[in-house]
Amino acid sequence: MRRVLIGLALLFALLFLVLPLAVVFAGAFAKGWGAFATALAVPDTRHALFLTLLVTAVTVPVNVVFGLAFAWLVTRFRFRGRAFLLTLLDIPFAVSPVIAGLLYLLLYSENAPLGAWFAARGWQLMFAVPGIVLVTVFVTCPFVARELVPFMQQHGAAEEEAAVVLGASPWQLWRRITLPTILWPLLYGVALTNARAVGEFGAVSVVSGNIRGATMTLPLNVELLYQDYQAAAAFASAMLLVCIALATLVLKAWVARHEEHV
Repeated sequence: MRRVLIGLALLFALLFLVLPLAVVFAGAFAKGWGAFATALAVPDTRHALFLTLLVTAVTVPVNVVFGLAFAWLVTRFRFRGRAFLLTLLDIPFAVSPVIAGLLYLLLYSENAPLGAWFAARGWQLMFAVPGIVLVTVFVTCPFVARELVPFMQQHGAAEEEAAVVLGASPWQLWRRITLPTILWPLLYGVALTNARAVGEFGAVSVVSGNIRGATMTLPLNVELLYQDYQAAAAFASAMLLVCIALATLVLKAWVARHEEHV
């Protein structure tokens, strides 16, 4: 029975995980290294990669700040509505990204009252980079908090309370007690946030407008190239996403392994 289960697990991993990755790499280099390099040198593809990294670079710090504040609030204080607040954190998991993108479009487009207020002050949110950042922050906001909350609940606040009694300042408390304690769960949440932000498609496709060279992220670029019958270029862009994802997985595995030994 053990061998059967191991065989089924390996077969599943081969068919649903390894084989698709192999197809992506094979498709990227189907026409040789020259065609691969040419596909990545296209200005629209380079801009899509830059925009993806830019959105991720903004999203991750925002969610780190939010996750830290949220975890600190719900683990160090008791207040009415705490359970409801924890439930609200799971909304991005429960709501389809496409629905989330549509809701943001209805709220922040120039035809909506809130969007019109921003537009009157020269701030275009939808069909622009700010809109992409907004929806990406929404779909990735639970990851850091969800890693920190159970860890901080289990670890308790005894060390922090002792440091306060001994006269530690807020900065000393954060730098010497809190940060070293939560560092590895925090890095784990950052890795998950980064992976989700890089690959986000549904919500971004709704609010970006799919404008070439302006609001086209790398996942959107893959779809557009494939629809234009540029399969090799689409696979080349997809390979960039795969490489970023694999690098994130390596980081996540390293963090998880280190956390087990702490």
